[in-house]
Amino acid sequence: MDFIQGEIIAIDKPYRMSSFGALAHIRYLLSKYLGKKVKVGHAGTLDPLATGVLVLCTGRCTKRIEELQSHTKEYTATLQLGATTDSYDCEHTVNHTYPWRHITKELVLETLPQFVGDIDQVPPTYSACKVDGARAYQLRRNGEQVELQPKRVRIDEIELTDFDAEQHRISIRVVCGKGTYIRALARDLGRAMGSGAYLTDLRRTRVGDFTVDNCISFDHFCEWLAEQDVVMPKQEEKKHNRVEGKKPIG
Repeated sequence: MDFIQGEIIAIDKPYRMSSFGALAHIRYLLSKYLGKKVKVGHAGTLDPLATGVLVLCTGRCTKRIEELQSHTKEYTATLQLGATTDSYDCEHTVNHTYPWRHITKELVLETLPQFVGDIDQVPPTYSACKVDGARAYQLRRNGEQVELQPKRVRIDEIELTDFDAEQHRISIRVVCGKGTYIRALARDLGRAMGSGAYLTDLRRTRVGDFTVDNCISFDHFCEWLAEQDVVMPKQEEKKHNRVEGKKPIG
């Protein structure tokens, strides 16, 4: 593998870590291993409270980030019914409660198809969307009001995987295109059922051909790296040859 020239890999991003934080750690490990700073970018942000597939591009492959961002994604999510938070996930505490006892499994199954296809979705205000050059979440954290415009997104599939009447929670699997916010989908599903909803769990299980099953473990990246046939920068090859007592090539 030649990380300087360019490689595309995927890691399983841990819970409560930003995508940039995960990227920065992998970049540090790669740069330390190679003895040279490695250019790294990611192809699609994951929320800090989400886990799963984070595609990383190194070297010249960073030019393919836009292409990779357009690949189909798959998520599994658990929604708490009957309440909302400012961010529509567990980052914030509950701000409103709503009736939920009327929500049955049948109502959920009737509602889900409304969100399949090309739909207009308003992103959460706690998101990386830009407003006059500033990130929306930064404005919200500064106490400012933010109004975002709807964006056209594509949802290919929504499947109900669990209905927990006792805890008034549902779990779903979503296959969607670029720019889809599952937090916004949770918000809109709650509203469509005459209630509220927010995410208690979110995991990205696939981006294009990358799945969680073939992701590199974030916590065991060094072990994975040591098992690879890695092309070392020339100066590191010469240093290695001096240590081994070999005459440098060239």
